[in-house]
Amino acid sequence: MFKLKLPTDPRWANIAEENIEEILTDHAWCEQKAATNAIGLITMLPEYPEIVTELLAIAQEELEHFRQVHEIIKKRGYTFGRTRKDDYVNELVQFIQKGGNRDDLIVDKMLFAAMIEARSCERFKVLTENINDEELKTFYRDLMISEANHYTTFIGFARQLGDAEKVNTRWEEWLEYEAKVIQSYGKGETIHG
Repeated sequence: MFKLKLPTDPRWANIAEENIEEILTDHAWCEQKAATNAIGLITMLPEYPEIVTELLAIAQEELEHFRQVHEIIKKRGYTFGRTRKDDYVNELVQFIQKGGNRDDLIVDKMLFAAMIEARSCERFKVLTENINDEELKTFYRDLMISEANHYTTFIGFARQLGDAEKVNTRWEEWLEYEAKVIQSYGKGETIHG
C-alpha cells in the first residue's frame, strides 16, 4: 500500500519487546508530536475549512492515542519518561523543500506527514505480527489501521492542493529518500529507531 522501499526487519520487534517501557514512552511522545504536526498544518491552511476540519480530527485522534499509551504506561507501573529526540523524523524534516512557494511547501509538509504515518503503520504491523504481549498486539493492530487512514488522508490532501502528477513524482522522491534514511534505523528501542 505505501510502497516503502525498505521493510522493517521483523527482529526489530524483539528489540522493542525487550524494553516495552521504553517503546511505550517513545510511542507516546510520537503521538504527541503527530498531533502537534497536524495543528501546525492547520495554521497554514485557514482558507481550506474542509481540510482544517479533517486535520482537527487527526490532531484529536493523535492526542487520544497519546492518552491511550499513557494509560498503558500507568497501568503497567512503568515510568513515563521525558520526550525523546526522533532522529528519523529530524532526518526527514531535512528533505522538506525549502524556498519555493507556499503551496509547494504545504504539499511537501503533507508528504512528510504521510511518510511518517506510513512508516509508523508499518512498524505497528511488525509489532502486531511479532510480539507475544496480547494486549499490545491488539492495541497496535488498531493503531495500524488508524495510521493507514492518516497516511491516505495526507496523500489525498497533497494531491488536492498540488498537481497530482507532480505530487506522485515527489512522493517517489520521498520514498527513495526515506529508504536511505531508514537503513540506519531498526536497531533501537524506539518506534522509528
